[in-house]
Amino acid sequence: MEVVIDRRVRRKRRLVRLFFRLLLISLVLAAGGAVGLLSYTKMQGPPPLNVSQTTVFYGADHSPIGQHHQGENRHWVDLSSIDQDVIDATISIEDRRFYRHMGFDLTRIGGAVVANLRAGSMAQGASTLTQQYARNLYLSHDKTWVRKWNELLYSLRLEMNYDKNQILEGYLNTVYYGHGAYGIEAASHHYFGKSSDDLTLAEASMLSGIPKGPSFYSPLFDLERAKSRQAVVLQSMVQNGVITQVEADEAHAEPLDFTHDELESSATVGPYFQDAVESMLIQDIGIDPALFEAGGLKIYTTLDPDMQKEAEYWVDREMPDSDLQTALVAMDPRTGDVKALVGGKDYIESPFNRATRATRSPGSSFKPFLYYAALENGFTSASTLLSEETVFEVDEGRQTWAPGNFNQNYANDFITMLQAMAFSDNIYAVKTHLYLGTSRLVEVAQRVGIESPLDDRPSLALGTSDVTVTEMARAYSAFANGGKKVEPRFIKKVVDANGEVLYESEPQLEQVLDPKLAFITTDLMKGMFDPHLSAHASVTGRSVAHLINRPVAGKSGSTTLDSWMVGYTPQLVTSVWVGHDSNTRLNHSTDGQRAKKIWANFTEHALSDQPAIDFPIPDGVVGVEMNPANGLLATEDCPTHRVTYFVEGTEPTKECPKPATDGEEVEAIDEETHEKERFIDRFFKWFGH
Repeated sequence: MEVVIDRRVRRKRRLVRLFFRLLLISLVLAAGGAVGLLSYTKMQGPPPLNVSQTTVFYGADHSPIGQHHQGENRHWVDLSSIDQDVIDATISIEDRRFYRHMGFDLTRIGGAVVANLRAGSMAQGASTLTQQYARNLYLSHDKTWVRKWNELLYSLRLEMNYDKNQILEGYLNTVYYGHGAYGIEAASHHYFGKSSDDLTLAEASMLSGIPKGPSFYSPLFDLERAKSRQAVVLQSMVQNGVITQVEADEAHAEPLDFTHDELESSATVGPYFQDAVESMLIQDIGIDPALFEAGGLKIYTTLDPDMQKEAEYWVDREMPDSDLQTALVAMDPRTGDVKALVGGKDYIESPFNRATRATRSPGSSFKPFLYYAALENGFTSASTLLSEETVFEVDEGRQTWAPGNFNQNYANDFITMLQAMAFSDNIYAVKTHLYLGTSRLVEVAQRVGIESPLDDRPSLALGTSDVTVTEMARAYSAFANGGKKVEPRFIKKVVDANGEVLYESEPQLEQVLDPKLAFITTDLMKGMFDPHLSAHASVTGRSVAHLINRPVAGKSGSTTLDSWMVGYTPQLVTSVWVGHDSNTRLNHSTDGQRAKKIWANFTEHALSDQPAIDFPIPDGVVGVEMNPANGLLATEDCPTHRVTYFVEGTEPTKECPKPATDGEEVEAIDEETHEKERFIDRFFKWFGH
């Protein structure tokens, strides 16, 4: 009997020794496996932490005007810029042992495994913050053992290569809070309209409860359920010792004010402008497209949100519900800053940017460049030419050309350059163009910033070469700012996600015109709105003159397909085009005034908070009271007058003649005719028709 008992004892001892040997071997293997696993993850190096972020566009007042992201609205912030209550709440509810584990919590994993085996599913998780961060960066959210294993490997790599605060910062900037908001900063702005460093304990605990189920616990979907989740978060913070029960109760009772911003909606302030900025960043400035798509950029632009809203309002109000299209560009002529831009009636229906990409014939709005060239070559505002139906021989006499005035309305008399600009007389313009030589107009237009190809031909005087709306705003700026060519500026500065300035610009201006002649050209263009100049025809700005209550200058233009208005004050140049995208004739009887009305209303309202200032008179310019009909000094015998400006020494010196008596009538008429029969008209009678 003793032998049998002894055998049993020896057998038990052998089993115990075997068990301990196996346990020891298992521990050694486990330790070796752990060392190997840690060594492997360390040798793999730090995994990349790059995540797409939201790029934000800012207006000239530094207010956000739009954003660009790849479906994940995210604004990265440093851990030091996140409210401590957010950090404490997140750790308390998600991973209380965060600072004590190596990326995974064996106690939580063991409990979760047992629960899942009992349930026969992967319903319960035990992911640490590190594991969740790894999943957000690299993996899907599928509940499989393979994904869990990969999640563990990535978690170890994170823990072996980054410190805890880096991991926590990454988690808080990548976790999803619902409604398109990724990261605590986007969530803070979305739910509460504030930055993540300004959150209260109540707000922080509310947000920290959402990631467990963004659709389920969003307070915008179910406030009662969200408040219950908030209570759980607050109690976790109490248990973790970061707040007291009193603080928890007060936070839970605090009413919350949700802003409910629609982060996923497209930008409404200047979408055409933002497209232009994006194109310039990549094509002109040279920002790597991959960097732009990665996001996190802060793009500070020149757009004035208030002016942009005015532009969009007046376009919407004045444009009909048809296929008629429009474009508008408003610039500050002193800096070149683009303050407002509209590329079409409706960005959603047609994102094609007609303000920067479409080229159209400017018509008579091209004439100011011609008349500046004339001023450079001896003409003055008082220079007279005969306005009558005229046939010109062109191409060295091989062809004839008979341009006409609008509605075939001619003075059949001599008119001054001042009147020619105000009435938009085509005959005066073509005569001036041919007399100067057609290359003069091309040279002046290019000098002030027209870069589109220009045809060096007689019809260019009437604006037959296509240009962009932006080019016209740029070119007119030289008249508004004392003769300086400006570079249109859309972007002031670009800052990357790390705060490094990638691009910065300053206004670029170059003196290209004589300031005296630029001012005189402006004075000529002010005549467009002066009803006292009306004679055989009305001034072309008569229909909108009553809408403007400040000094303005400008020129309208029209072709069979297009309607233009380009005008300015010392503070703002605005170029407006109206027409069809296709080669469809414009109905001028119904649509011919739309460009002028958009321009006039926008200019008046966009500058409503700025002083009404006149254009400064340069040294060397004098103003005289001139009869606009004949270019002579106005007297009591010739009472019609307008103060008109000249380079000192070129102003009129002859006074209007006294009315002729019966005996003097023929002699007076002969003298007057001789005086008016200027060289240029004799030139055209000798060599043309």
